[in-house]
Amino acid sequence: MTETADDGPNLFAVSDLHVAHPENRDVVADALHPSSAADWLIVAGDVAEVMTDIEWALRLLAERFARVIWAPGNHELWTVRDDPDQRRGLRRYEGLVELCRGIGVTTPEDPFPRWEGPGGPALVAPLFVLYDYSFRAPGARTKEESLAAAHRTGAVCTDEFLLHPDPFISVDEWCAARVRSTEERLAACGRGVPLVLVNHFPLVREPTRVLRHPEFAQWCGTERTSDWHLRFPVEVVVYGHLHIPATHSYDGVRFEEVSLGYPRERRSHRRPYGPMRRILPRTGVA
Repeated sequence: MTETADDGPNLFAVSDLHVAHPENRDVVADALHPSSAADWLIVAGDVAEVMTDIEWALRLLAERFARVIWAPGNHELWTVRDDPDQRRGLRRYEGLVELCRGIGVTTPEDPFPRWEGPGGPALVAPLFVLYDYSFRAPGARTKEESLAAAHRTGAVCTDEFLLHPDPFISVDEWCAARVRSTEERLAACGRGVPLVLVNHFPLVREPTRVLRHPEFAQWCGTERTSDWHLRFPVEVVVYGHLHIPATHSYDGVRFEEVSLGYPRERRSHRRPYGPMRRILPRTGVA
C-alpha cells in the first residue's frame, strides 16, 4: 500500500526501480501514482541501465507528479553492451543530466527545490556522491586488501566491470571530487531551511552492517560523508542501493532506505512498505 496524506501534498520517495525487469516495469506503470496533483517524487537512483529505459520511467513519472527529483545510482552510470549510448564516466553522467532536464526532472546539477508542503519548508537536495572503498571488508587495511577479500568470496560488484570513471583515474578520485563540490554547495545553503538529502548510497556505514556479504560494503558509500547529517541542518536522509527498505535514526536524524529492489527480493521477503515511501509529512508505516 502506498502511504497517503489526508491533507495537503506529499513528498514521496522511491529508488532502485530496475525497470529492465518486467515486474518492476509494471510497478512503475501501474503503482507509482500521486495522491494529489501537487505531490512530488524523489527517485534515488538505479532506474535502469539503458538510456531508453531510464527515459521511459522518468518521463512517465514526470508526467504524473508535480516535480520529480532524481539522484543517479551506479546502474545508470554503467556502460552496457546493448545500450546504443556508449558514453562512459563523466560524459555519461552529463548525458543523464541533459536527459533529465529535457523532461523536466531535477538533477544534482540544478538548484535545490524548496518544499513548501506539510512538514516543510525544506530544501530537497539530490546528491551525486559515489564510493571510495573506505567501507572496507572486515580486517582489510587498504583498498587493495578489501578488493582482494571480495574476490576471494565472490562478492564483487558489477561496477568493477561496467562503471568507468573517465576522465578520472579511478572511481575513488571521482568520488573525492564530488564530495568536495557537494560539501561546498551544502555549506552555502546556510542553516535557515532544513535539508532533505537524497543520495543513492547511504551517507553512513551503519546500514551496511547487515549485508550478507560484508565485503560488498566497499561499493556502498564513503566515510567522507559520515558526519553530513550533523554538520548540515538535515531533516531526513533518503537513500537506496542496499535493497533493504528500512527507517533508521542516527544521532536523532531520520534515514529512509526506499528501494523497490528486484522482484525475487519482494517475493522472498515480506516488506512493511509500499512501493513509495512518504518522506514529508512524516507518518508511520502504512
